[in-house]
Amino acid sequence: MYRTIGDVQKAVLSGESVLSIAQAYLKKIEENAHLNAFLEVFTESVIENAKLVDEKVKAGTAGPLAGVVVGIKDNICYKNHRVSASSKILEGFTSLYTSTVLQRLIDQDAIVIGRLNCDEFAMGSSNENSAFGSVENNWKANHVPGGSSGGSAVAASAQLCTITLGSDTGGSVRQPASWTGTYGLKPTYGRMSRYGLIAYASSFDQIGSFTNSAADAQLIYELSAGEDEMDATTSSREVKCERTDFPQKLKIGLISECVHHEGLDPEVREKLAELIQKLKDAGHEITEVSFPFMDYMVPTYYVLTTAEASSNLSRFDGVHFGYRSQEAKGVEQTYIKSRTEGFGPEVKRRIMTGTFVLSHGYYDAYYTQGQKVRRVLKNRTDEFFQQVDLLLLPTTPGTAFEKNAVKDPIQMYLQDIFTVHANLTGNPAISVPFGVHSNGLPFGIQLMADSFQEDLLFHGVKKLEELL
Repeated sequence: MYRTIGDVQKAVLSGESVLSIAQAYLKKIEENAHLNAFLEVFTESVIENAKLVDEKVKAGTAGPLAGVVVGIKDNICYKNHRVSASSKILEGFTSLYTSTVLQRLIDQDAIVIGRLNCDEFAMGSSNENSAFGSVENNWKANHVPGGSSGGSAVAASAQLCTITLGSDTGGSVRQPASWTGTYGLKPTYGRMSRYGLIAYASSFDQIGSFTNSAADAQLIYELSAGEDEMDATTSSREVKCERTDFPQKLKIGLISECVHHEGLDPEVREKLAELIQKLKDAGHEITEVSFPFMDYMVPTYYVLTTAEASSNLSRFDGVHFGYRSQEAKGVEQTYIKSRTEGFGPEVKRRIMTGTFVLSHGYYDAYYTQGQKVRRVLKNRTDEFFQQVDLLLLPTTPGTAFEKNAVKDPIQMYLQDIFTVHANLTGNPAISVPFGVHSNGLPFGIQLMADSFQEDLLFHGVKKLEELL
């Protein structure tokens, strides 16, 4: 199968038709249906589009992604195709437009193969919150792939498509990438348009990618990032791709509270210590920095994101579109019953938490306080990047757990302990495959850069990989 975009490009250059590439993926998806990664495969439009791209290849007018097959998380809109955010509340809803990030890939002749399972409204760290059943980790049966973009992670890891798109609100790309042995990129907030991404928490959400190589992550980023008039939060800063003056010896910061965290799996800790030694031996400058806010990050994240979710999800009311309760009589009952029946337990929990932290008498105690903490975190992080080029930290404390193993919501929320930092501060971060545990499951390592320094981030990945 085609592991990377480069493999696909070679196949197309050597005369392989885009149609046969697409059909090979369709067959592989069918053979791996037990993983429950796909909620829907767009077979008809895949074949139709593959034929059109084949004509472009013959005419010599095809884009760089000709033959590349993309899977999309089920919260990314694709015109005239269904999208549900893995929730019953959007039952039967068909999108009226295509997400900007996806459109930019389609414009380069990528083919969209289907929509991928995720935690409902991207709320979860294990992909067990989907209304359509959990996703199976392709590395080990009966294990979770991580969340919320679990279907996207598994589809890329099991090579059911060339690349996949997910969204990262608190680690929802990087955490499942760590647990499936893939590259998971979360760009700087405002670097990728959120137009056409179903909102969970608007000041945190970013579309990211899952790939099987760093070069693919960089190419997808360069083709899809940049300003978008449909999203006022996108940055007008140029997407730099051509820089060549990178430092050959990097200054790398280690956050003490992460690398010495008591919850870190011993094997991950050992592998991290080995890597740090290799970096030192290669002449890179390693500095330990203190970030005494670890205990505040996950609570701050959940106060702010649930507040934004309670506001964003008010539009799913059973009146305008999507699911409507059959038993409801009158306006108030339509709202209450449709939302009660349409949303799953985790989404309800977060809506109620968010409504509480925004309510009269608690707004200042929780929401305002949370915003103040967020500013402190951002200032401290900016200070780090005046001293170092990149931060290196584990992506996850350990490897994927068994399905239904984590019952306590708080324990589940703590799965994001090393990933929420980049979302709270808006920095770009990438999870890179780092090793395979003695339990047979993979885990990743994370690099984080200053805002809009994705090019330096990719340079750092190259340096890491020279040592790995």
